[in-house]
Amino acid sequence: MPLNCGIVGLPNVGKSTIFSALTSAKAEAANYPFCTIDPNVGIVPLPDKRLDRLCEIFKPRRKVPAVVEFVDIAGLVRGASKGEGLGNQFLSHIREVGMIAHVVRCFDDPDIIHVAGKVDPADDIDVIHTELALADLDSIDRRLDKLNRQLKVQDPNLKKDTEKEIAVLQKVRPALQEGKPAFTVDLEPEEIEFARRSFLMTMKKELFVCNVDESGVHGNKYVDIVKEIAEKQGSEAVVICGKFEAELADIEDPAERAEFLAGIGLEAPGLASLAHAAYRLLGLRTFFTAGEDECRAWTILAGDKAPAAAGVIHTDFEKGFIKAEVYHYDDLIQYGSEAAVRAAGKMRQEGREYVVQDGDIMFFKFNV
Repeated sequence: MPLNCGIVGLPNVGKSTIFSALTSAKAEAANYPFCTIDPNVGIVPLPDKRLDRLCEIFKPRRKVPAVVEFVDIAGLVRGASKGEGLGNQFLSHIREVGMIAHVVRCFDDPDIIHVAGKVDPADDIDVIHTELALADLDSIDRRLDKLNRQLKVQDPNLKKDTEKEIAVLQKVRPALQEGKPAFTVDLEPEEIEFARRSFLMTMKKELFVCNVDESGVHGNKYVDIVKEIAEKQGSEAVVICGKFEAELADIEDPAERAEFLAGIGLEAPGLASLAHAAYRLLGLRTFFTAGEDECRAWTILAGDKAPAAAGVIHTDFEKGFIKAEVYHYDDLIQYGSEAAVRAAGKMRQEGREYVVQDGDIMFFKFNV
């Protein structure tokens, strides 16, 4: 699965403004549909107070944060699954990302055109879900046609696997016909793996991004609607004022940024919440390496074992993995120094089967 997040939504909901604020790279933005045609890609540093604290303790020459990749995808419209509004091109971009950040307009402004002529978050979400579901339905029908042809000429030993996949797709198909996402279908773990072979967009995790104006940073009636929808589908919703975040991104002085945030009653930018939510929903976790030369946050998948974590640093570390010296960030904070952690017996040696925990600080021993 790709480890990136696609920013999607209807035209003029603020996707490009939010993307620009995230990356401090100004994506083209305009008050009309289809301004963004080619997907913009941005690598966004992940704010992490743990890494900041490690730098205070070790005073390294270099600090390297974890990152999240965001892709700004042009706005979808009703009929996109049939090619409306360059829909086929945009849908292909969504297929290539690991999860979806669904931006929903949650503000009133007569000067900014809404493609449907009115602000209605529930309807906007339904339009996107329906178009993705119909596009997935087309993918499933093509996949079923191929699988049914395979059954006629396939080795009998392979037919059972093909028949299982056909059964799963036929189970998912009715929901897609009704415009419902594939994730709403109750599937067993094995069935989910079969469904993923069709690269269904509506199987992807979805994070809702409520784009508000300055008066809505602490919520409004539109935000309440989106949060209710998110809760029903077991997802999350974050609230962001895209215009405000874009202005904040242009401020370099930390004190001035803090003053700007305090002016509307916020302790941290909304984009930090977005980056952390995307990182978490992608199933990503962080371990650290720390020393005088460098303090760095490394990204792994939840459940990765020590050799895989070593391989993130360098493939040779994984190939020649011997063991890992491990202690946790919380232990470092409790005891105050690496030497004190070691003296307290909290530093340990772990082998190939160790499942790396979020917040581990690691040193790898290897031989090549």
